[in-house]
Amino acid sequence: MAHQSEWIVDESTLKICAKGRRTGITFAEALDCTLIAAARRSAGGQNVFYIPDTKPKGREFIGYAAHFAKTVSKELLTIEDGIYFDQKDDGTTNAISSYIIRFASGFRIEALSSRPENIRGLQGTVVIDEAAFHRDVRGVVDAVGALLIWGGKVRIISSHNGINSPFNELIKEAEAGKNGFKIHKYSFGDAVENGLYKRVCLIKGDEWSQEKQVSWEAEIRSAYGTRTAKMKQELDAIPAEAEGSALSRVLIESCMSRDLPAVVRWDRPDDFKNLDDFEREEQALEFCEGMLKPLLAALDPEREHCFGEDFARSGDKTAIVVFEIGADLVRRARLIVELKNIPFDQQRDILFYIGDGLPRRMGGALDARGNGQYLAEKARQRWGETIVEVMLSAKWYSLHMPAYIEAFSDKTVLLPFDGDVLIDHQALAYVNGIIKVPDDHSTKGVDGYDRHGDTAPAGALAFFASQQGPISYDYETNRKTASSQVGHNGGVALDDDRRDNSINVYLRGSL
Repeated sequence: MAHQSEWIVDESTLKICAKGRRTGITFAEALDCTLIAAARRSAGGQNVFYIPDTKPKGREFIGYAAHFAKTVSKELLTIEDGIYFDQKDDGTTNAISSYIIRFASGFRIEALSSRPENIRGLQGTVVIDEAAFHRDVRGVVDAVGALLIWGGKVRIISSHNGINSPFNELIKEAEAGKNGFKIHKYSFGDAVENGLYKRVCLIKGDEWSQEKQVSWEAEIRSAYGTRTAKMKQELDAIPAEAEGSALSRVLIESCMSRDLPAVVRWDRPDDFKNLDDFEREEQALEFCEGMLKPLLAALDPEREHCFGEDFARSGDKTAIVVFEIGADLVRRARLIVELKNIPFDQQRDILFYIGDGLPRRMGGALDARGNGQYLAEKARQRWGETIVEVMLSAKWYSLHMPAYIEAFSDKTVLLPFDGDVLIDHQALAYVNGIIKVPDDHSTKGVDGYDRHGDTAPAGALAFFASQQGPISYDYETNRKTASSQVGHNGGVALDDDRRDNSINVYLRGSL
């Protein structure tokens, strides 16, 4: 397509592309890399190094290049598994697996299967794909700068990941003439205009028409629902105001398990609040006994448990996340409950039912903003100091959300496989330097209700609760000992040497 050709024919030493999803720029780059690696040195041939943000993309890219080697340069190449040694600034070396194809020219294309922080030993053309999602794209760009001395080239390709991401900063610097990158921008709309849907019809064997094309593009865009900023970022290459996602889908799914119970959801119609007290209490108890009791009974009595709750009365959902603290210190979500349109009294009763049923309950943390303050206060009155009433503020987010995000990298948190839980955690983003669900974020759940990342803050609160220290209780006892003797007046006389009068008991949770 026209935009792919435009990208390939630009032979700038430094070029950068902000793209919409599925615009085919990486595919076009694979062709260009094949032409470079297949050429003799006298014709500008050199090695090519492809650095994606995930391992599967590296394998996919090298597959494209091998295909082009066969169809363009008539070479049948075998994909090799290799090792690249990444030399770090501190002198240590990190061995990184790679995929390699070697050309008759003597040059190769090597796809590194992870993201090296320092790639100072490379010489040739370097392609950094999905750069906005690299941990340190600035470090990668700085590291490859020296290869320009001997005729190397740098191509940076990515969809956006927030307005303040290092990738977008590179583009803004290029626009201001502060670096030497030539800028390209191709949106999903550009690709459609240039024939993307025609290619789709060709592959599927369908007949193309302008009406079908307009309808198809509208359907693709409608899949984003109310997430307009997300749609513009992914399709139109317009960076979102948030500073970028805190958790990738791949990372979240790596911390999900099908062995954990499914999410329990309960909703009531608007007129439920108008029922008599006993009717609402009866329905809430039926929900607790029927849905929650079996799950609470299945909890391990030998493990500590804690919970976090993000409160909502109407609009969004109340989410309660219960973590079991394993012997391996992994927090496993043994129970997640979502409540929609449930009155205050019944939310209190359900929370009490859950909290009272937790074996070795070590504590809980509740959102105490606005209406949530009532429930947080009631929980504190019931369970004492082990309950933390949290005002979810910028300060709290900055202090405690990084630990929850890090838990996914460390694999110390485990969630059930659930589409809504996944999307909730994908919503966590850097906003003005802190990690939170953006205020304007909204999605539709599997049940059709609006969501605002409900289980993500609840999970963060539960993780915060799991990190709180134990509450210590100290008391003295006058318990009789084996040396007790009955005095002449019938009273109990104790031997002072062996008196047990200072037993200290340390408990987690309530006495």
